[in-house]
Amino acid sequence: MATTAQDIANEYPIPVYRFVVSYGEESIPFSEVSGLDIGVETITYKDGLSKKHMPGQKTDVNITLKRGLVRKKSQFYDWISTISLNLVDKKDITVSLTNETGDEPLVTWKVTNAFPKKLTAPSINGSSNEASVESLELLADDVKMEFH
Repeated sequence: MATTAQDIANEYPIPVYRFVVSYGEESIPFSEVSGLDIGVETITYKDGLSKKHMPGQKTDVNITLKRGLVRKKSQFYDWISTISLNLVDKKDITVSLTNETGDEPLVTWKVTNAFPKKLTAPSINGSSNEASVESLELLADDVKMEFH
């Protein structure tokens, strides 16, 4: 049985290094995205004779975005600085794995009503020559997965 290029494109796993993140209305480059988890809490019911397990409410959606810190601008700092008491500008975020050219999404995670809960500055070390990377932790209402 011969394997064609189309068979490989359809059946082999999608590489994780080709992705695009859209935040609000703009696309921002990131070095890493994690926490696109979909899960439920579990409920344990004990009736005296045995235990039964069943699904409960959805788990929290905690997403971490990492990117290189650039000069003179941080959208993350601007966003987290707008939080006042319980008022915050929630945004929808999409993360898409793309094809080889980066112009066609193959799988997209749609995150709804995300807001920043923690901004972490880069680790500063005088003996290192690594790029400075800031990290933003978000809490969101929901994440949905869509195949194209």
